[in-house]
Amino acid sequence: MLTALEVFTTVVVGVMVGVEFSVAFIMNRILDALPEDSGQLGHAHGGRMLGALMPFWYIGSLVLSALWAVAGRHHHGAALVVTAAGLLIVSVLMSILLLVPINNRNKTWTPENRPADWKQQLKRWERLHYVRVAVIVAAFALLAAALA
Repeated sequence: MLTALEVFTTVVVGVMVGVEFSVAFIMNRILDALPEDSGQLGHAHGGRMLGALMPFWYIGSLVLSALWAVAGRHHHGAALVVTAAGLLIVSVLMSILLLVPINNRNKTWTPENRPADWKQQLKRWERLHYVRVAVIVAAFALLAAALA
């Protein structure tokens, strides 16, 4: 049963990493290249869509990692799993304290109501998102190493 939990957790975190990596390095570039107000509207729509899904994914990944850490506390790689869970806690805290407030504003913006500094706010979100992606990539790498 522990092996199934290990593999499932690693896959769930790995897919989350892939989605967030894609947002950071592909989707944002595509949206920024769209003409006129299309990019900003795309960012707002993405914020609504992913903003509804990602809290469950982040918290779920953290819970799975914590379960693995507890269930496998006497097994090889336990310290790696605990460290990965710690990094996932950092990612959740970053999300709640830094990224979600910007996203909550962004998802309501339209060309008619967006603030004058909307581009700067999205750039700040992107910079913070890069850091968060690095944190979850490190967590994923630790989980993968713990499988070995």
